[in-house]
Formats: sequence, structure tokens, C-alpha cells
Amino acid sequence: MSLIVAMLCMLSSTAFAQTLISGVLLEDTTNEPIIGANISVEGTTTGAISDFNGQFAFESKRTGKQTLNISFVGMKSIKKEVELNGTPIDLGEVQMASDAVGLAEVEVLASIAIDRKTPVAVASIDAEQIETKMGNQEFPQVLKSSPGVYVSGAGGGFGDSRISLRGFDSENVAVMINGVPVNDMENGKVYWSNWAGLGDVTKTMQVQRGLGASKLAVPSVGGTINILTKTTDAEKGGNVFMGMGNDGYFKTGLTLSTGLMDNGWAITTALSKTTGNGYVDGTSFEGYSYFLNISKQFNDRHTLSFTTFGAPQTHGQRRTYLTEEEYEKHGDRYNKDWGYKNGQEFNMNQNSYHKPQMSLNHYWTISEKTDLSTSVYFSVGKGGGTGMAGSHWVDDSYRTYDGLIDWDAYVANNVDEEGGAKGIYRASNNNHLWTGALSTLTHQLNDNWTLVGGLDLRYYLGQHYQTVEDLMGGDFYVDNSMKSQPNRVVGVGDRMGYDNDGIVQWQGFFGQLEYSKDQLSAFFTGAVSHQAFKRIDYMSYEHGTDETDWQSFWGGSAKAGANYNIDEHHNVFANAGYISRQPFFGAVFLNYQNDINENAVNEKILSGEIGYGYRNQGFRANVNAYYTHWQDKSFVKTVFRDGVPYTANLLGVDALHKGIEVDMTYQVNRRLTLTGMVSLGDWRWLNDLENVQIFDDQQNAIDTVNVYMAGAEVGNSAQTTAALGVSYEVVNGLRLNADWNYYGRLFADYDPTRRDSEEYKGTGAYEMPSYNLLDLGASYAFQMAGFNGLVNFRVNNVLNTAYAVQGLQGGIDDTGAMLPGDYYMGLGRTYSVGLKMSF
Repeated sequence: MSLIVAMLCMLSSTAFAQTLISGVLLEDTTNEPIIGANISVEGTTTGAISDFNGQFAFESKRTGKQTLNISFVGMKSIKKEVELNGTPIDLGEVQMASDAVGLAEVEVLASIAIDRKTPVAVASIDAEQIETKMGNQEFPQVLKSSPGVYVSGAGGGFGDSRISLRGFDSENVAVMINGVPVNDMENGKVYWSNWAGLGDVTKTMQVQRGLGASKLAVPSVGGTINILTKTTDAEKGGNVFMGMGNDGYFKTGLTLSTGLMDNGWAITTALSKTTGNGYVDGTSFEGYSYFLNISKQFNDRHTLSFTTFGAPQTHGQRRTYLTEEEYEKHGDRYNKDWGYKNGQEFNMNQNSYHKPQMSLNHYWTISEKTDLSTSVYFSVGKGGGTGMAGSHWVDDSYRTYDGLIDWDAYVANNVDEEGGAKGIYRASNNNHLWTGALSTLTHQLNDNWTLVGGLDLRYYLGQHYQTVEDLMGGDFYVDNSMKSQPNRVVGVGDRMGYDNDGIVQWQGFFGQLEYSKDQLSAFFTGAVSHQAFKRIDYMSYEHGTDETDWQSFWGGSAKAGANYNIDEHHNVFANAGYISRQPFFGAVFLNYQNDINENAVNEKILSGEIGYGYRNQGFRANVNAYYTHWQDKSFVKTVFRDGVPYTANLLGVDALHKGIEVDMTYQVNRRLTLTGMVSLGDWRWLNDLENVQIFDDQQNAIDTVNVYMAGAEVGNSAQTTAALGVSYEVVNGLRLNADWNYYGRLFADYDPTRRDSEEYKGTGAYEMPSYNLLDLGASYAFQMAGFNGLVNFRVNNVLNTAYAVQGLQGGIDDTGAMLPGDYYMGLGRTYSVGLKMSF
């Protein structure tokens, strides 16, 4: 009998010890749920992960006083003392604060989208994902598993990746760093080599597909990439990092922070150095990155924050596409652009650039209902790329059996009878000065309505010129580029080839009205911008320097959208908008001279999107469909008569981009997470242009132009993509992850205006082979001697798949079938391992 009583007491004690712990995690500034935070009982493996509503619940067998650890990347960790005695514990709403000073204010400038509230299709990548998945890849590669995104390594050089969204290249994708636009003011492009150190200092990155949530009049046709860098760490500490990988990759880094001190000051700095030989032959690189943020909180109303960061780098490039024969003979690492000169590696195409950005932000809480966020920024870019110039070209007679350039043989044949160089090694310099101001005023009209307004001011000066870098054995070089000084003798460091400035002014104004009540949120945004261009040419005219008048264009956008949360699980959203975008610099000034295009017009983009979201426990899914109609895309066609160029605007060039995107995340349990996405696009040119007349200066018709592209697919981006990912924590601290990506319906790149003969009528573009990639990774977190350690190991393209990542359109055969052209091969198997020790 005593034994039975004892057993019953033990069972009762066991049942008594099972304590249910629950609660909801919310951000303290926005009151938004925190998704994916870890909650555990200290010293045990018992715990849970917060779901998509920020909720968590788990049971613990422990009794007595225990400590709960609550942690999430980007938020201050929380420790809570609890008494476990079998009675359920509801922690209620637990507010978590950001671990960075001023981050919430930067998010206002950057127009960060909020789940189940902002009616746009969005994907977010946090610092932990970047750290785990980037390894020695290019920064844009961490986005490759996002719907609608295609990332190409292009030639394979350090920082040479290109990214497109929904079939639109970078000039039609707005890229913003801390809310500041960084697309080139002349051509709209983004050169990722200028930002090669961003992965070290990015706090979070958000891809808003389609019109996006930005209030600025930015070119978000395909979408907006919002990058938020570190601000100032709220807690004192830092870390040291060392990593290595294939082909001599080596990286070191250091981060230090004072934390927010009692006097209101906080300072964070980060430095790194990266070197390597490059996967592609002849593409060795050396890069540095630096970051500094100084913040000062004066009182509850004012905060000043100064940030500067940059990434000076030098790297070899592969700019020449491969033929099928060259690939079969030399392999995927082959680079036609390099060889040896005096026993040293010498690449025809070398890129060097440094583009520091500095900003001073002021955050002012005017009242409980009104805030003002202002950023004044300044950027100076210096550098460019190299190549050959002159009458002596590097042809196949100067190639070795291995396909390399025999530079010594080239130099030996490069000097004329007078000692002059027939060919030279030149640098194309593209320096710039860019300054601007961005200010956003937010006023809460009442509990439901908020009014946002502000201005966006920019000034840009671009300096473009060539210089002589190496006379390649000669004593001088005779340059005929300067019309006012023909047969000018130049030496190393002298300007030649071309020399011109581009100046751009921008004034933008925006306003947004927001509504939020219960399950419904909505917005209407209007923006107007004025852009003026001027070009100064120092070489192309016999009378010397020639300067144009300002060429002025107005543009703007109007967007509206709404999200409705049907219940805690289901939501729907829709948005629509219209963009009138000014032409780029090259469409205003033709033929790389001061020839003004009097008939340049704005491009018009009409876009709409609908979406549905589902959230339940650890599962979330999104489905959205989009429709983007592009009218009057800027194309010009030039013909020559007796050596004189005549140009026509090809107006009425339209394209239609439409598609469906699906993405999901399933947190099976605390240890296992599954992700997936499918993106199906249909991007085509809509119409042919026939009998477009070209006139001379006296308005006499001298030629007609035809372009046959109706129905042809838009090239240079995979229209079908899919991805699957799995992340599994095997034991505490050890996590394995795998990512599979598929790319299909990848059409070769081509210039639509070159489809000028009737044989192209009704034909499509050349479809390149589809391909699959598998990446594997592992990370291990540990504690040692007061440090928090993290080891990351990453293998990309595990199966060493051979694939063409980007290619050119070939010709057309007698049957009307499109032929392949030359291409870039993607990278084979690569690997990296890194160790970070935080304190």
C-alpha cells in the first residue's frame, strides 16, 4: 500500500511540474509582432519560437525559480525570472527594443513595409540570414531565392553581379541605402562593386516587388531594394571575424561599439579587408570596407546621427563573352581578357572604385503626433575601368595555346618608326560628386489617419574622361580626339579619347495619406519631380569647350493600395499606380555628344497587383499576381549618311510584364524551418514599329526604320524561378541548411532595335538552357572564455553544375529559328568558412 501511495505521489509531482508558459512578443516602437524569436528556459533545450503573430507557448518540466531567455536578431535580449509550479504562466505582451540607436527613424525614411498592413509584395532578409548564406558570394546573391529576382554573376569578377526584378534591370529597380537613392543619376544603373562591403554592415534588407512602399518619385518599376545599414549599437561590445575560401579568398574584419552611454553618445565602427584570386582566371581582387556611426541623443525629442561607409576596391574583370568552342577548349574559368606582361598577371579590364557615402540624420519628435526625419548626404566617387585604345588591337595572333594574351609580343610590335605607341592601355574614369537632402514629416491627424509629406533634393556632377595608363613600349601617343587640337601628343596621365561632364539636378516633392482602423489599412501617395540635365564637352568641338543649356523634364507618380485582414489567418491586398519617368541622360544627349534630342519624352508605366496572405501557427504563405504595362520605352536609332549621324526617337515601344508569385515559410518546430517559392513571369514586347522616318537638319526624310519585336520575350532574366530551403538545428548551436534554386525560360539578351529585317517578324528570343543549383551550409554557435563564437561553413553549387548565367542573342537561320550567341558561364563549386567571435 505504501508503494502505491509513493507512486501516486510521484505521478502527481510529475504532472504538477508541467508548466505552460505563453506570451506575445511585440516591437516597442511599432507594436508589430516579432516573428521567429527564441524563447527558452535557461540551462535547458526547452523552448519555442514566436509565430507570425508574435505568439509563443511551450511546457517546461522544471520547478521553482527559473530564468527565461528571450532573444531575436536585431533586438535587445530579455531575461525574465519566473516561478514554475504547474500553474500556467501568461507573460502577456512582452515589448522588445531594438539593439540599435535610431533604427526606427531610418525605417521611416526608407519606407519599410509592415506585414499584413503595407499592401505590397515583400521579402525581408535579416543580418543573420546574410551572415549565414552569403559566405564569399556577391552581396546580391543572398536575394536569389526571393520571388521575381534573378541574380547573374555576369563576367564573374568581384562585385560584378547584376540583379533584375520581374524582368527589369537595375535602372528600373530603385535601390536605397538608409532611404537614400543610389541609382546612378545619369543612367539609373547600380554598380554593386561600389558597395562590395555592404554585407558587413547591413542590418536588414527588404525587397519590395512592384511599385513598392517608397513615397519618393523613384524608378520602382520592377521593385525597390531597401538596405538598412547598422546604426549605432545600443549595447557595448564588438566582434572580430576571419574567413577563407576557394581560390585564395581571405577576409578579416573588426567591429567595435561603445553602446549608448549615459551622456547620450554612442559610436560604432567596422573595418574589413578582402582579397582573393577570383574563380574566373585573371580576376584577382583586393577590397576594403569601413563604417562609422556616431549618434547623440540630446533629449527625448532630438537625435543626431552621422554615418559614413565605403568600400574601395580593385578587381580584374571578364568582359568578353565566351564562344562554345572557347568553353569546350578552356573551361568555365576561361577569361580572354588577360595574360602575362613581364612575368606579371596583366588584365586588359581592371576596375577600381571608391564611392564613400556620408550622411547626417536629424530625428525630431516635435510632439506626440508629429515627427520630422531629415537626412543630408554627400557622396564622392572616384575610379573607373581600363581597356585598350588605338589602332593596334589585341587579336588572335597575340594569343598563346592556352588562350591567354601574350602581352610581351604585343608590346614588341606596338611601336611605330617615330617611337610612338600604336595602341595604349587606357583608363575610363567616371568620377562624381553627389549631394542631396531627404526630409519626411509625419503627422497623426487622429487615431485612424496619418499625413506624410516631404522633399527630395539632389545635385549630381559626373566627370567622364579617358587617360593614358601605359604606352605599352612607346614613348608617346598621338590622339585625335580633341577637335580643337588635332594630332595632339600625349603621355602617361594625360587625358585622351573623350572628356565631358554630366550635370543633373533633381527636386522632388511627395505626400502620402494613410488610413488604419481595425482590419483595414490603406494609403494614397502622390509625388512630383523636376529633373534638369546639362552636358559639357571638352574635346568633341573645334571651337573648344561646348556647353548645352539645361534640358528640363517633369515627372511623377501616383500610387494607392489597401490591405484587409479578414481574420488572424487571412489577408488580402491590392495596389495600383502610374509612373511618368523622365528619360535618362543618354536619351537626352545623343551620339555621346551635345546633340540634343528635342523629341525626348517621358516613359509611362501603369502597374497593378493583387495578393493574398495566410498566417497560422508556424506557417505563412503569400500569393500575388502583377501586371505592368510599359509605354514609350526610350529607344533611339541612328543611321549614318556620308559619315554624319542622324537619329530618330522610336516612340511607341511598349512592353508587358505580368506574372504570379508564391512564397511560403513553415516553422515545423523550434529546430526545423522550411521555405519555398515559385515565380512564373511572362514578359514580352508588345508591338512592331514600321516606317519610322529619320530626317536631316532641314527636315528632309533620308531613311526609314523598322523594328520587329511584337511578341518577343524580354531577355536577360529567367522568367520562371523556384526555390526550396531547409534549416535544421541538429543539436543546440549546430544548424544545417540547404537551398535549391531553379531557373528556366532564361532568354538571351539582345537589342530590340536591331531586329530591323522582316525575317524577325513574329519570332521570339533565343531560350537558353535552364539550370538547377544546390547550396549547402552549416553554422555552429558556441561560448568560450566570455566570447560568443559562430562558425559558418558554406558550399555553393555543390554539384558543380555547368550553366550559362547570361548570354547574347545570335542570328536567325533560314527556318526562322533563333540562334545562340556567346555567353558567360556561371561559377562552379565554391566554398568558404568563417569564424566570428563577439564580445
